[in-house]
Amino acid sequence: MRLRHHHRGALAAAGAGLTALLLAVGMTGNAAAATLFGDTFDDGNADGWSKSGGDWSVVTDGSPAYRQGNNASELARAFAGQTGWTDYQVQARVKPLSFNGANRLVGLASRSTSSTKMYRLALANTNRAELQMVNGSQISVLGSAALTVATGTWYTLRIEASGSTIRGFVNGAQIAAGTDTAYAAGRIVLVTAYASAIFDDVAVDGAGGTPTTPPTSSSPTVSPTTSPTTPPPTSPPPTTGLVGWATQNGGTTGGAGGGTVTVSDPAALADAVEGDVATTVRVNGNLTCSTEIRVGSNKTVVGVGAGSGLTGCGLNLRDARNIVVRNLRIAKVRAGVGNGDAIHLDNSTNVWIDHNDLSSDTTSGTDYYDGLLDVTHGSNFVTVSWNRLHDHVKCSLVGHSDSNSGEDTGRLKVTYHHNVFSNCFQRNPRVRFGNPVHVFNNYYVNTANPSYSYGIATTCGAGVLVEGNSFENMTDPTHVGEGSSPAGNLVERNNLYVNSGAPQTAGSVASIPYAYTLDAASTVKATVTAGAGTGKISG
Repeated sequence: MRLRHHHRGALAAAGAGLTALLLAVGMTGNAAAATLFGDTFDDGNADGWSKSGGDWSVVTDGSPAYRQGNNASELARAFAGQTGWTDYQVQARVKPLSFNGANRLVGLASRSTSSTKMYRLALANTNRAELQMVNGSQISVLGSAALTVATGTWYTLRIEASGSTIRGFVNGAQIAAGTDTAYAAGRIVLVTAYASAIFDDVAVDGAGGTPTTPPTSSSPTVSPTTSPTTPPPTSPPPTTGLVGWATQNGGTTGGAGGGTVTVSDPAALADAVEGDVATTVRVNGNLTCSTEIRVGSNKTVVGVGAGSGLTGCGLNLRDARNIVVRNLRIAKVRAGVGNGDAIHLDNSTNVWIDHNDLSSDTTSGTDYYDGLLDVTHGSNFVTVSWNRLHDHVKCSLVGHSDSNSGEDTGRLKVTYHHNVFSNCFQRNPRVRFGNPVHVFNNYYVNTANPSYSYGIATTCGAGVLVEGNSFENMTDPTHVGEGSSPAGNLVERNNLYVNSGAPQTAGSVASIPYAYTLDAASTVKATVTAGAGTGKISG
């Protein structure tokens, strides 16, 4: 039994349609939690597990995993751990395979005191996720949320138990929490009810109990921060999974579940990304274009290889939702071509911009002042991760105008993490109104003109949390207020400043609601330069 590192990012991976229902009860994670148990089933066996009902076996599903294959079993359970475990969190990936009838479920449980007593996080084929107290045939629902439960889809489930507080998470988003005193300690359980499913990457961390196996790695999960003054523990960052604001509001899946089309010219690309039908669009080659490409809802746009993308025009995401843009090289977007941006968000929600390379046309002073990545007009629930933004002046804007408070207040929630901002002299990002905007584990470097640069600016009452970043040759890493815009709020912590000025800070920032993993600022330069940009993921 050992923990497999490459699934750590699955905690916040894009999930199916989780609603915005969040039943919050305060709880903080165990800062010094021990790794109590882990099983990836890579050794081909399920040693340490006891079974009750069902047909359990280790199978290969991309990698070894634990399958319960009998959907005629009323209750099938696999138990592990110790009855004396008290405060801990258990996480596992779960893929429903089939349901035999209505109101069937697959799930994960903690603090099991017997085969029929436990706290259970259940995925039901009534398209709900429920956090339950199970006492034989008596089931009390501590909280629930609407969730599209689809067979053949992986979900990451996590239960956190601390004292009498029980919380449940699906794909990194808290779906329910409640208080109950029925069970103070107990084992973990994989469970199905008239359903078949596959389970993988089981991990238990906590302060209560004794480890059943020696810890082999840092904790694979981190509880959401509840205060901008208490950072989460550090561990290696995920390079493929979705983290941040785009995991909220039902999550961001793009074209998942739809068809796939490969295009190699701008007209075919424009046709393929129209409308709202779920589609994955693969861009093959570097396409020269002079008219911006309008992207509709429920689309994944991904480049093939390291060099595919657009030259001369960008993507416009306007009045749309649920979009993923990955592995594209977009350059030399000229002024007057749409918004003049490489990627522009306008009244769009649930967007993930990941592993792209965005740069300007450095041969034209006029073009040089347009944006690379701008988030405007009330856009919301956006994650910008593992991108390279470089050789430009005004690189990324959140909120386009001081006079747009009516549309932008309460929106413009954006996460920037593990991006390279290289020779981006301003707006990395510049933020209006959005609170909180979360900027963590990015690498900022200016080698062209260090005297003319600032990194991050907060204005118009925005709230920006800046943590774990590495600033190199940045005269002004952070600004409070910018130009004629009034000041916003900015909290900075655990950043590294190399040959850079002192940061400006002010006020406080709203809490971050999602789970994330923070790596040390001293490691960010090496990690991000190696992992950001195109060619790092498959297209």
